[in-house]
Amino acid sequence: MSDWRFHLRDAKGTLSAAAVFVLLFALYTLNHPAGFSANVVQTAANKGVLLAFVAVGQTFVVLTAGIDLSVGAIFILANCLASVLVTGTPAHVALGLAAVLAAGLACGLANGALVVYGRLQPIVATIASGAIYFGLALWLRPEPGGDVDSTLADALTGQLAGGLPASVLVLAAVLLLVWVPFRRSLLGRAVYAVGSAEASAYLSGLPIRRARLLAYALAGLFSALGGLMLAFFTYSGEASATNASTYTLDSIAAIVIGGVSLFGGAGSAVGAVFGALIFRTINDLLFVFDLDPLWQPLFLGLVLLGAVSLGSLRLLRLKNRLELFGS
Repeated sequence: MSDWRFHLRDAKGTLSAAAVFVLLFALYTLNHPAGFSANVVQTAANKGVLLAFVAVGQTFVVLTAGIDLSVGAIFILANCLASVLVTGTPAHVALGLAAVLAAGLACGLANGALVVYGRLQPIVATIASGAIYFGLALWLRPEPGGDVDSTLADALTGQLAGGLPASVLVLAAVLLLVWVPFRRSLLGRAVYAVGSAEASAYLSGLPIRRARLLAYALAGLFSALGGLMLAFFTYSGEASATNASTYTLDSIAAIVIGGVSLFGGAGSAVGAVFGALIFRTINDLLFVFDLDPLWQPLFLGLVLLGAVSLGSLRLLRLKNRLELFGS
């Protein structure tokens, strides 16, 4: 198979998700009372970016054929931590930012250690650790409140020249700085190999333990970035159990819609981003079309079930899972 055909096949899920998002967002803006305006785009982007960060974090773990049910709790912990630390003088703000991101990275590393060295099932380990992380968030913020540096918050959540949402630029910059080097690195290739065929990856001498640790660490880091952005959007922190659960489940829905295989070894962070934007746009469409709130969870559940079923059907049709990665 020629290089361009291989890359096209590899990016099929991402390109499909991008096309679906464009169509859905066009439908949304055509039916929105304000139409296609800078404010509408900014509001939609800000909501989508929050889920996108958490979904990208989930992607790293799912690529290893694992799952991280603590991403929502890390997201909330980072939000509460930011409302305490990211304020004051510029030096204090810089130290606060570093502390929030370091906390997310540490939470992810702890998850990875439980899975890699503790030999716990990912679903069990991350449920337990997620409860701990949420407990810490509740200790920090028993009541909603706090503050963040308003100048920095406005710069990262406002509009740039031409009406481009700054939050989208932040997300794109982080992906360029983290995802692109990761995808081209030895550990990045090892993450994909572990998810597609762990035994073969081990026999090939790939660093599978370090790959798994890195995947969970990056999941914690990106979840913390999402929580940090939430603090910038709301200027406060809140230890909300509902938000923790919602973002965890929605991140799984987003990556599936974005073409990431729950069986591991296939998909990309860019696809997960478009999956998150699709999922948020579907929510907005339900609001625009004034669908009864009681029916909205049912409709979203059907969307997720359909996406998962399509992914599973693709695998059932394969005689060899290696066909997913070329021929």
